Amino acid sequence: MNNKSPLLIILGVVLAIVVFNSVFLVYQWEKAIKLRFGEIIASDYEPGIHLKWPLVNTIRKFDARLRTLDARPERFLTLEKKDVIVDSYVKWRIANVAQYYRSTGGSADKTSRLLAERINTALRNEFGKRTIKEVVSGERQEIMDLLTKNADVQANDLGVEVLDVRVKQIDLPAEVSESVYGRMSAERERVARDLRAKGAEAAERIRADADRQRVVILAEAYRDAEKLRGEGDAKAAKIYADAFTKDAEFYAFWRSLSAYGNALGGQGDVMVLKPDSEFFRFFNSKK
Repeated sequence: MNNKSPLLIILGVVLAIVVFNSVFLVYQWEKAIKLRFGEIIASDYEPGIHLKWPLVNTIRKFDARLRTLDARPERFLTLEKKDVIVDSYVKWRIANVAQYYRSTGGSADKTSRLLAERINTALRNEFGKRTIKEVVSGERQEIMDLLTKNADVQANDLGVEVLDVRVKQIDLPAEVSESVYGRMSAERERVARDLRAKGAEAAERIRADADRQRVVILAEAYRDAEKLRGEGDAKAAKIYADAFTKDAEFYAFWRSLSAYGNALGGQGDVMVLKPDSEFFRFFNSKK
């Protein structure tokens, strides 16, 4: 009995090793292929526990979750033969694990390189059909939709699925930026000059209209003033005439007194007249 115990232990250990090497576990986020001496014999396993032949079969597992390829910025030519620097990224995942292994050997770096080449080619083609204005503001969403569709088709031979291609940023090279900014500055300056000219024209028109209204108002005011002054003088003359006709002698006396006051009221005034002058007729009168 004692002689059989070590043997049973050894058999148990061997059996455990065989069983351990005969099963493999595939998680929900993984895709697996079974190889027999380097040749793919099975793929697309469902999550769970599966069997294999020890030493004969080899299992390769790959991450099937969504991945991001953040490509380095590339320079492309637009329809106007202007350079733009495009920074983009790609969302992708493994679709056909067997094809993925055949095309890339299961290397994520190789997949990223091959996928980046396809995306750059598609970007170059799309940007070459459009102007800077269209790619910057007008048709960016349309470009991304077309890129996603075309890149997904071109990535079939890699066994991957392209879910989204996004352009993060579009920059202009320094020499192009200076040219564009120069044109923008010249255009803004032209618009500013046009607006200033229009403003000066409007100001002159308003000023001329204000001067015209001023002349008209002053002329009308002077006309009304002269009219009122004439009417006042006429009334005053009428009053004087009415008063004179009522008592001509008193009126003459009152006017003479007023003349005396105006002529002799100031200090140091000197007037040389004959005593029998008409000016002193009321002084000489005994009444």
